[in-house]
Amino acid sequence: MRRLLKQKIKYGKWKKENTKEARKEYKKNTQNAKRVISSAKEKKPKECANVLNDSECQNDIFQMAMQVVNERQDITGLNCIKRASGKVIVDDKGIKDSWKE
Repeated sequence: MRRLLKQKIKYGKWKKENTKEARKEYKKNTQNAKRVISSAKEKKPKECANVLNDSECQNDIFQMAMQVVNERQDITGLNCIKRASGKVIVDDKGIKDSWKE
């Protein structure tokens, strides 16, 4: 994070001064920031894999997977509807008729 802040500072310095030295510093800092980011991106999947292999967390993993599945399900239609008279209708034709009224 600090390297990214340094990169922003070097960019501002380069834009203000508009010199070759400031540009070289900015480019060098940019390369270092890219290296840090790429190494962090490589480490993260390994850490996640280690957590997934833990037997204590397997139940949580299955719960999260089921939650994702349930969130992505589409609502296909109504199962039942209640008329103004209080009668519950469950068949598709009756539901369509009640919406027409």
